[in-house]
Amino acid sequence: MLPFDEDVTAQAAARIAMQDALEQDLDAQKVADHILSLDPDGKRFGAVLRDTIDQLLNGEVTGRYAWHQLFKTEKTHAGTLVEINLQREFKFADGGDVGSADDKHPMDYRILGIDVDCKFSQSFGGWMIPPEAMGYLCLLVWADDSKSKWSAGVFRVRKEYLNSGSNRDKKLTLKAEHREDAVHWIWRDAELPENVLLHLPEATRTAILSEKSGQKRVIELFRRVQNRRIGRGTVRTAAQQLDYMARLREGEGRARTVLRQEGIVIAGPYTKHRDIARQVGAVVPQRGEFVSFRVAEAMPHHGDRPRVELEGREWVLADTSDPVVTAPRLPKVVGEEEA
Repeated sequence: MLPFDEDVTAQAAARIAMQDALEQDLDAQKVADHILSLDPDGKRFGAVLRDTIDQLLNGEVTGRYAWHQLFKTEKTHAGTLVEINLQREFKFADGGDVGSADDKHPMDYRILGIDVDCKFSQSFGGWMIPPEAMGYLCLLVWADDSKSKWSAGVFRVRKEYLNSGSNRDKKLTLKAEHREDAVHWIWRDAELPENVLLHLPEATRTAILSEKSGQKRVIELFRRVQNRRIGRGTVRTAAQQLDYMARLREGEGRARTVLRQEGIVIAGPYTKHRDIARQVGAVVPQRGEFVSFRVAEAMPHHGDRPRVELEGREWVLADTSDPVVTAPRLPKVVGEEEA
């Protein structure tokens, strides 16, 4: 019989005890299940995080596209904005005050009658937890634009899971060894809608942003970045204009009109446009997104390539061997937000 390693055995026993405690925390499970019921695929939550990061970058005014371009005070403000924007999206009630009479801490939300504090960090594990939250629930949120990933989970604040606070306000952090097993993860490493400008090759990004006018930058964006979801925040940063969506519409010198002459169409987040993208085999835009792709008139040599009928002719997704032809207009959007 092999001898037991006492340290390993003790660690295993501790993990089992922690898992039992996690499963028995009915309030934490109720909150996690409720949030998941409001957003089964996490799309709403991810969109809030995308919009909040874009709000901080404020690309329309600043031209910024990366987290490292933010000022320190703006990064500090990120947690507050995430908290506010999640409350607006999910209509969480305000939380109550906890702590002593002399040192009260207002909790952010009340979910199913349970007080919950919201903590955001761009660095996984960097959540700063106030000592007044000891024993209460925290909604831990992480998003990393460079990785296009985010996570959210419910954590019961317990002393044994925490590093002691060494900062001025004695805020606590979750120990690295407990970041997985002490948290009810609702979503873990979910896909964050992409910050396209951040992830482009430097030469491509420079070619787009070096154009002198907002209209030309938007045209260059959709010319160079095809068959890839482009969010409103990216369009806003490229245009750097209040009426940035006007840069996309049909009209002399505007993106859809100019790029159609090059065989490129721009599908928006509308039912008809999504159906066209899906039928032709292109990437399908989601809420607040646009996708450009080049098309060619269907010919016998295209075989069984997916196709769609527009303006009385059939079209396929073009490849490099297909000649450039003027693309058809996409159907006008009626009853949905127009772009």
